[in-house]
Amino acid sequence: MSVLSAESRRDYEIHSYPVLIYALVPIAALVLQAWLPRVLGRFAWFDLPLVVTVFFALSRRNPIQGSILGGAMGLFEDALTGLPIGINGIAKTLVGYLAASVGVLVNVENHAIRLVMTFVLSLVGSVTYYFVVRFLLGMSIDTNWLAELYKAIGNSLIALVLFPILDRTKIRD
Repeated sequence: MSVLSAESRRDYEIHSYPVLIYALVPIAALVLQAWLPRVLGRFAWFDLPLVVTVFFALSRRNPIQGSILGGAMGLFEDALTGLPIGINGIAKTLVGYLAASVGVLVNVENHAIRLVMTFVLSLVGSVTYYFVVRFLLGMSIDTNWLAELYKAIGNSLIALVLFPILDRTKIRD
């Protein structure tokens, strides 16, 4: 019985998806994230670009790709929502990097692990966002941490539904 090294395990479990999935899923997440909070108002307890970033970062297991995807998703989200450009970019870059880095170390095919990862990374993204706005930009920010907890729960529930659907689009060898 051979023991897989970290490098061979990483090479073995990298998933790929059709190009249309890589293009359409992030675009759909960004459009829905810009539109749904206007419909739902204060009950918009989710961050679809973050969920998509976590999914692709966990699947690809490449911290560089996870960082780039997270940064791009965050920048486009900032552009669509009218927030200062770069705040969500920084937060989602960190989330993408952490998700891919943990994906290298842990078997993320388990739905419970993915659920916990999405929950924790949602909170990490919220704390990073708060830190950037409050301490790096020096702006005052009213943060309702209970709402951030609800958002992390909402992201986890969306991931519970979305991840298996996206898993079905994997390119199988």
